[in-house]
Amino acid sequence: MAAFAATQSPAAELQDLHLNFEPRTKDERARIAGVVAAPSDFSTPQPYEELSAGAATVRARTDADAFSQPSANLSFEQELDFKVGNGLFKKIWVSSPASTLASDGLGPLYNARSCQRCHIKDGRGHTPNGPNDNAISMFLRVSIPGGADYAEIEDYIATQPEPTYGGQMQDFALPGHPAEYRLDIVYEDVPVTLSDGEVVTLRKPTYTAADLGYGPLHPETMLSPRVAPQMIGLGLLEAIPVEDLLANADPEDEDGDGISGRPNIVWAIEYGAPMVGRFGHKAGMPTIMDQSASAFAGDIGISNPLYPAAHGDCTAAQIECVDAVHGDGDDRVFEIGHEGMDLVAFYSRNLGVPARRDVNDPQVLHGKQVFHDSGCASCHTPAFVTHRMPDRSEHSFQLIWPYSDLLLHDMGEGLADNRPEGRATGREWRTPPLWGIGLTKQVSGHTQFLHDGRAQTLLEAILWHGGEAQAARDKVVAMPKPDRNALIRFLESL
Repeated sequence: MAAFAATQSPAAELQDLHLNFEPRTKDERARIAGVVAAPSDFSTPQPYEELSAGAATVRARTDADAFSQPSANLSFEQELDFKVGNGLFKKIWVSSPASTLASDGLGPLYNARSCQRCHIKDGRGHTPNGPNDNAISMFLRVSIPGGADYAEIEDYIATQPEPTYGGQMQDFALPGHPAEYRLDIVYEDVPVTLSDGEVVTLRKPTYTAADLGYGPLHPETMLSPRVAPQMIGLGLLEAIPVEDLLANADPEDEDGDGISGRPNIVWAIEYGAPMVGRFGHKAGMPTIMDQSASAFAGDIGISNPLYPAAHGDCTAAQIECVDAVHGDGDDRVFEIGHEGMDLVAFYSRNLGVPARRDVNDPQVLHGKQVFHDSGCASCHTPAFVTHRMPDRSEHSFQLIWPYSDLLLHDMGEGLADNRPEGRATGREWRTPPLWGIGLTKQVSGHTQFLHDGRAQTLLEAILWHGGEAQAARDKVVAMPKPDRNALIRFLESL
């Protein structure tokens, strides 16, 4: 892709405000460019390809804890912080007032009582298994047009929370408060015929916010379904230099390859400035701290230094929720304070990425070539080298293989939620990292992919690709079955 020139957008002036790093030398840049370049020989693995997260890579376990290990290069003291952060990540919050003063403040409206209840085993959430399934780790983001317009951010699409229901729909509530809604999903079968006559049936979902607890939604409400993503390798994604992300952006498709990736640029609450978004299905969050703090407020109703409202996502229209007894105002100040947030963020940054499997397998190597030849690597960028950081040695100068550019891409009408977020349009999504994707069934007990879990297999996920990925998707449909099988086998090795 063409470089994201400084004349095209103020985004080129963005900095990694969240990192203390040493600038790269000219020689270092050249050496890194050679290391991360696409291979010309697919008969053998690339050097260090099995180490998905560099020195932070962990052994690939064969049980459901494969995504729950601390990064391999943490010190003894850091492992202690990781374990305490894990405890906070799993902690079950309770309502106020309570005798457990360090754990009260839940809700009054919420989607889950702990972080782990959405990111089950630190892996993916799932769609409902039936009308009475309450452990789905899925919810609806909601907004309407208008609201704050950040002049500092080019192409920012102004939206605002739904007046009554806020920024997302909560399907649980404390006693005495009605839940906001119940999520209904109806699927329509969409058959796709492959080159050899095989028919794959896709599930096309229609979402309804049913049993509304606070009256009708605004007539211009935009709904976006979200399933919780896996948690591994987040600190390494946070440590990729912003200039490397912008170097892959080509918003005007100047090189004519049909790929027009661009960064989402969002307002960083922690730093009071625009930054490149890296986390969330539309790259709506710039840092792990911001992502974690937003989730505490929106998903659990827990106040924190970045999102200090004691009532979480409740709006002024939900008077009883706003006026309810909350858990802040004691020695913590917030329901979770600075120290707790630091520990949760540290845990989230350091969930280890499992090592690749079967990198020497001939079918895997052939599938890797199919992956590149089909154009998949145009968005799912295989490798990066992280910043040199004196105060984050566990993430410093690591060759990593996330298979994502963290940029926004138009994925076509089939996957569109028609809800903007920052600079992201209703058809754009962040390229999700693929590392660990082959262990989804082992960790999460299912194989549901994409932002809303509609795809039940990796092949289905590919077949949903449209927009900028339409050409790559069509190549997969048209290729011989052995090539398609090899591609899936390669993805399963990640």
